[in-house]
Amino acid sequence: MTIAICAAGLFCLAAVALHLLTIMLTIRRCRPTVRVMTAPPDAPPVTLLRPVCGIENYIEETLRSGFTLDYPRYEMLFCVARADDPIVPLVQRLIAQHPQIPARLLVGDDAISDNPKLNNVLKGWRNAAHAWIVIADSNVLMPRDYVQRLLAAWRPDTGLVCSPPIGSRPDGRWAELECAFLNAYQARFQYGADTIGFGFAQGKTMLWHRAVLDRAGGAAALAAELAEDAAATKIVRSAGLRVRLVDAPFDQPLGRRDAGEVWRRQVRWSRLRRASFKSYYTAEIITGGMLPLVAAGFVASALGAPVTGILVALAALWYGGETLLAVAAGWHVTWRSPLVFALRDALMPVLWVYGWTGNGYVWRGNHIQTATPSRYGEYRIVRSFTRMTSALVRKAADNP
Repeated sequence: MTIAICAAGLFCLAAVALHLLTIMLTIRRCRPTVRVMTAPPDAPPVTLLRPVCGIENYIEETLRSGFTLDYPRYEMLFCVARADDPIVPLVQRLIAQHPQIPARLLVGDDAISDNPKLNNVLKGWRNAAHAWIVIADSNVLMPRDYVQRLLAAWRPDTGLVCSPPIGSRPDGRWAELECAFLNAYQARFQYGADTIGFGFAQGKTMLWHRAVLDRAGGAAALAAELAEDAAATKIVRSAGLRVRLVDAPFDQPLGRRDAGEVWRRQVRWSRLRRASFKSYYTAEIITGGMLPLVAAGFVASALGAPVTGILVALAALWYGGETLLAVAAGWHVTWRSPLVFALRDALMPVLWVYGWTGNGYVWRGNHIQTATPSRYGEYRIVRSFTRMTSALVRKAADNP
C-alpha cells in the first residue's frame, strides 16, 4: 500500500509541475502584441495557398483578411476540388474586389491520398510562383503582419514554421468547450514542446521554403501520413531540421458549435494522432486534470487528510493556472472557463479510449479510414490502463 501511495503522490506532483511549466512557457511565447511587424526592404515574395471547401462560420471575414496583408509581394491561390462548391462565388467576388492582389481560383482534385485537403492543395503547390509558400486553412484569420510573423520565426535550422489555431469568438457552451481544447490544452502543450526544441507541425498554418519539401519529393510526400501535418513533422525531422511555432498564434473564429460537432472533431484528431504518433498518444492520458485529481484524492484518503479540501485546492491551482494563461495570452475567457476546462478534462479519458478503439472518421462528407488497429497494440494499451485503474481503486478500498 505504501508503494501505491508514493507512486500516486509522485505522479500528482509531476503532473502539477508539468502543468505549471507548460503554462509559464506558453505565457512567455503567446503574450499579445499591439505592434505591427513591418516587412523588411528585402522581403521575399510569398505564395499563399488557401484550400477552400464549403461555407464556414466567418468565412468571408477570414478569406478577406488575406487580401489586406501589409506585405509588399505576395500572391494568393485558392484551391477548390469542385467547380460547384458553394464557396466558389464568394472567392470569385473577393478576387474581383481586390484587383491589386494577384489571386486565382484553381479547380480540380488530385486523388493521390486519402487526405482530401492534400488532394485539393497539390495543384496550388504546382502553380505557386514563389519559393516561400504558406498553406493556410480557410478559417484562419490573418492579421496584417501575418507573413512577417511567420518569416520572423525562421532560423537556419528551420524546416517549417506553423501556428496552432486559437479558438476565438465562440457562440455557446459547446464552442467554449472547443476553445478549451484548442487553447489552454492543445496550444499549451504544443508551445511547451516547441520551446524545448521538439515542435510538431500544425496544418492550420504552414510556412515552407519550397526546397525543403521538394527534397523530400514535393507536396506529394505529405501523403505518407493520413494527416499532412504529421507527415510534415516527420519529413522535417528526418532532414535534421526543426519545426517551429510562431509567437502569438493566429485566431480561428468559431461561431456556433453543437456538441456532436465538437466531439466528432476531437475524435478525428485523436485517431489521427494515434495513427501517426502512437507513443505520444499513449501518454496523453496523463496530461489532463482528472488523473492528478484522482491520485491526490487517493493519497489524501490513504493518509487520513481532508480529501475535499485538498481536491478543491488542487482544482483551483490547476484550472486557475489555465485561466491565468488565457488572460495573459488575450484568449477567450469568461467566469465559466474553469468549469469548461474541468468538463474538457472529464471527457479526455473517454476521448482517449475512442482514439484507440476506432479506425475511421468523417471529414467534410468524406469517410476516411485510419490504419487497421492491432490487437496487441491499441486494445492491449486500453486493457492495461483499465486494469491499472481498477487495481488502484481496489487498493484504496482495502486501505484500513
